[in-house]
Amino acid sequence: MDFEFSPRCQQLQKELLSFMDEHVYPAESVYEAQRAQLASPHESPQILEGLKSVARSRRLWNLFLPHKTEWSDGLSNLDYAPLAEITGRVPFAAEVLNCSAPDTGNMEILTMFGTEEQKERWLKPLLHGEIRSSFAMTEPAVASSDANNIACSIVRDGDEYVINGRKWWISGAADPRCKILIVMGKTDPAAETHRQQSMVLVPMETPGVTVVRNLPVFGYVDREGHCEITFENVRVPVGNLLGGEGDGFAIAQARLGPGRIHHCMRTIGVAERALERMVTRAQERVTFGQPVVERGQVQDWIANARMDIDQARLYTLYTAWKMDKEGNRAAATEIAAIKVAIPKMALEIIDRAIQVHGGGGVSDDFGLAWAYAHTRILQIADGPDEVHRRTVARREQRRLAHG
Repeated sequence: MDFEFSPRCQQLQKELLSFMDEHVYPAESVYEAQRAQLASPHESPQILEGLKSVARSRRLWNLFLPHKTEWSDGLSNLDYAPLAEITGRVPFAAEVLNCSAPDTGNMEILTMFGTEEQKERWLKPLLHGEIRSSFAMTEPAVASSDANNIACSIVRDGDEYVINGRKWWISGAADPRCKILIVMGKTDPAAETHRQQSMVLVPMETPGVTVVRNLPVFGYVDREGHCEITFENVRVPVGNLLGGEGDGFAIAQARLGPGRIHHCMRTIGVAERALERMVTRAQERVTFGQPVVERGQVQDWIANARMDIDQARLYTLYTAWKMDKEGNRAAATEIAAIKVAIPKMALEIIDRAIQVHGGGGVSDDFGLAWAYAHTRILQIADGPDEVHRRTVARREQRRLAHG
């Protein structure tokens, strides 16, 4: 078991840390000021384009993609993990490296399953950061934590597929730059359970695609949006099928494994920054003649946070290493486990940081309320904790049953 990062990863860590210090951290206040002046909460502050230009010039671009291309180094899961953690420290950092969800997962499955025509039309502009995309899977009428429940219909009619259904929590769909949806639905309800689903590429401007509303996250209106969308007799060419009919479930699994590594490592970055803010605030504030940082309970919070973050990081790196060595299927237990463990760890640290900040912690002045809200959603997004615990428990039972 070797967690040593490759020379290329170590070099990218240095370059990314420098980029963050020189450009990203100083841009945080500019980003907020520019966003406040925009007519729509879903428009992009101009500062982001400048940051993207610098990132591209430094080849800090598409670092997530494990497949080597003109615009990516083809890093392993283990090598990308520490880079994802760094970007997690600032909400928009991943985007300026073209490494933000849902584009990352969409680019990966287009790389793996897309036709040459699909790659040319959609993957290439995504890799170049010219457009954005969304992944339409979750539905309001069913428990989408069980993907077999998904009811959106995809019916072939000659040389076209006709799509009917309703989706929600479609991240990225409110962004004016979102041009393509990857839609998951049923092509054959009579097939065996895991062969009923397929995925099709649906351009946003296709007739019958309607963005009903944006859904806030604990009251926060995110710039990229999380939308409810209806599909009413939406027609796309059969050439827009991703992979083959019945491949939807398998493609979804291929998409989610690496994505959970990304989420977890970025969340560790969120926790690190919350810990830094907790320590700084505790050092600055004095109560009853003594700095807050000298209080035994606060010292316990700080010490526990340090230990919890380091344990979480090692677990996630082990999972990334196992995925690289043995594949996603072999690492299924670990992938499910970190998806539960890391948000849980981060939420506790953010909560302690909020407590140390007092009233300031629940305001938007320190970024902690936003961090809490968006970390809490990770206990539901990409599968709720209960589903992942079920996976871990079942695999543990299977392991013991087979000795």
